[in-house]
Amino acid sequence: MNRNIINIYDGVQTSDGAGVKLRRIIGGPDLNMLDPFLLFDEFGSDNPDDYIAGFPPHPHRGFETITYMLNGKFRHKDSAGNEGLLSDGSVQWMTAGRGVIHSEMPEKTDGLVRGFQLWLNLPKKLKMIDPSYNDIPSKDIPEVNIENGRIRVISGTYKDVKGPGAPHTGVVYFDVELNQSESIEIPIDDFWNTFIYVYSGQACVGGHNILQGQLAVFSQKGLLRFSSSSSSVLQCIVVSGEPINEPVARGGPFVMNTKAEVLQAFNDYQTGALVK
Repeated sequence: MNRNIINIYDGVQTSDGAGVKLRRIIGGPDLNMLDPFLLFDEFGSDNPDDYIAGFPPHPHRGFETITYMLNGKFRHKDSAGNEGLLSDGSVQWMTAGRGVIHSEMPEKTDGLVRGFQLWLNLPKKLKMIDPSYNDIPSKDIPEVNIENGRIRVISGTYKDVKGPGAPHTGVVYFDVELNQSESIEIPIDDFWNTFIYVYSGQACVGGHNILQGQLAVFSQKGLLRFSSSSSSVLQCIVVSGEPINEPVARGGPFVMNTKAEVLQAFNDYQTGALVK
């Protein structure tokens, strides 16, 4: 049995940080969240004015951020003393836990800046763990060559190849490339929430076409199977996660289980108690 498409989303054009232009699909008006995923953005431009202001210091509590760069450079610094440089093909995996203040600032380079940011919720029992940071350079992300393309394994396992991402809950994160008129099957645990985001080309699933810039959400049982079109190579992000099934209370950069916990996070930030 193959998974079926439940819905396809276009997302909205918006800006975040100090004016970085992006497309927001999860966390937008049409798809508020897909448990355990709270937000999914694509950012990308060859115009520095669209991204150069970056994301100056800002707080987080209660979840993880996963930033995957296709092109360009962003420098990360945080209140826990971590610093890293995101470059082409690399990943920043940050666990905010009980609280962190961090910045993500682009470094001037010629050409395109393009990438994705995913917010991954933490269950109640882990929301107040110590913050941590994992800088994953491109060379440390395994790439599986398949007959009809390739798969970069960021988190989870594909054909016994395990990705370097270390989530606190079950998460699969693949970057898939398929040649023209090819198909692929990816085993996914039943009852996990799954989406694919097409960033180049077109994906085909059971008579439905997922165009560039669209995100498709799938049913919860069976193999994930999709094809590329006959006209172009397909490049897409495949993400699946085990639902947490807990109440979610959001307040800007804080994601907790109750409104009172969110208000406490704001108070901790204002009084300097967010980070220790």
